Amino acid sequence: MQEYSQRSDAQPLAPVPGVANAVPGATNAASGVANAAPAANPTADPERILVLDVLRGLATLGILVMNIQFFSMVSSAYLNPTAFGDLNNANYWVWYLSHLFADMKFMSIFSMLFGAGIVLISDRRTAGGLPVTGFHFRRMGWLLVFGLLHAHLLWQGDILVPYALCGTAVFYFRNSSPRVLWITGLLSFSVASGLSILTGLSIPFWPADDVLQMQQETWQPGATEINKEVATQLGPWLQQLPLRTTQAVFLETFVFLFTLAWRCSGLMLIGMALYKQGILTGVRSSSIFLFLMVIAACIGIPVTIYGIHQNFANEWNMSYSFFLGDQFNYWASPLISLGYVGATMLIFKSANLAKMAWPLACVGQMALSNYLFQTVLCTSLFYGHGLGQFGKFSRVEQLITVLTISLFQLIFSCLWLRYFRFGPFEWLWRSLTYWRRQPLRIPPPVEATG
Repeated sequence: MQEYSQRSDAQPLAPVPGVANAVPGATNAASGVANAAPAANPTADPERILVLDVLRGLATLGILVMNIQFFSMVSSAYLNPTAFGDLNNANYWVWYLSHLFADMKFMSIFSMLFGAGIVLISDRRTAGGLPVTGFHFRRMGWLLVFGLLHAHLLWQGDILVPYALCGTAVFYFRNSSPRVLWITGLLSFSVASGLSILTGLSIPFWPADDVLQMQQETWQPGATEINKEVATQLGPWLQQLPLRTTQAVFLETFVFLFTLAWRCSGLMLIGMALYKQGILTGVRSSSIFLFLMVIAACIGIPVTIYGIHQNFANEWNMSYSFFLGDQFNYWASPLISLGYVGATMLIFKSANLAKMAWPLACVGQMALSNYLFQTVLCTSLFYGHGLGQFGKFSRVEQLITVLTISLFQLIFSCLWLRYFRFGPFEWLWRSLTYWRRQPLRIPPPVEATG
């Protein structure tokens, strides 16, 4: 692809009336797409790229469609829908559509935005003559702290720790050309796929006891294991802690090295390339974004559907579905994610449509806070220190919960940003990163006198 600055047919995005004034002073922190002004302060509101906020808001609400399964059901159900709960009639279709349109899709958008943000921050600080490397590592260091606290104290399904670690590594590619970023990103993304395929092919050679142990612990637990996990999550907070810590450490070590490091890093590098090529900022021509939607519809969705039916044809056997059958969704998900990006950019080229997206922009501008609020709300609903509904919600009820929380976060984010510059955790992150307390409240307008 050519650099977007070389194109003469690029159509600028339409302005979004009311958005800039609705959220003065906010910055893009939660996914790493932060605008660093050429001064030693966070970005001023006019410097924001609002379409990135909308994409991040869409991803923030979208990831809960999948995360709700991890919050409300035994951990194996996230990977294997036959491991726990009803999978018939409406519950089947909720799972099917969630897997098709949400699983890995919104996390792919987040990862690409995170990579884009690294380039965005670096370029703006470099242009302002400000240090870049120390600032970036400080941001990633505090994000790592937030992630560790989140994972071990609240919910083991945390993604902030992998993002902090991967964001530290891909930083060194920020000045690379889009071509290098595409090649390196695809190679990194391929490593996790290759490791999974090789593992799946090797299972017939494993000792039978090892296969059985992995199946019971990870894929298809028996009644005893299920009852034990349910009882633990329905217990008080201290009773949950050992299980949460064990699972968090497993995700932060083995799962990170086996898959998350390669997948997240690869998508971040691709996000850097997309930003430099003008895809993520929406300045390319409409035909490019329409092409992304066509690829999603004609390749991404059919490949994912085929993978779903192959998994059911193989009766969700661990040796196939866990390692081999998952590859259809693994490779198709970024294509569908880019289709979402293309659709969003086309919407933003119309002023009438774009102005309807400002609530999503508000969610995106405080995405870190909204992500953590989702954890607080869901653990309070499902775990024993709250309402104790773990293991009791059907997939239909989970979807209703997601829609309810999403509506609440849309309203809350818009109201919050009328009075405050940042989300609460965005403010804390910035204050720690800049080594000084940032102003939070928006000062009241000064009335003219005389």
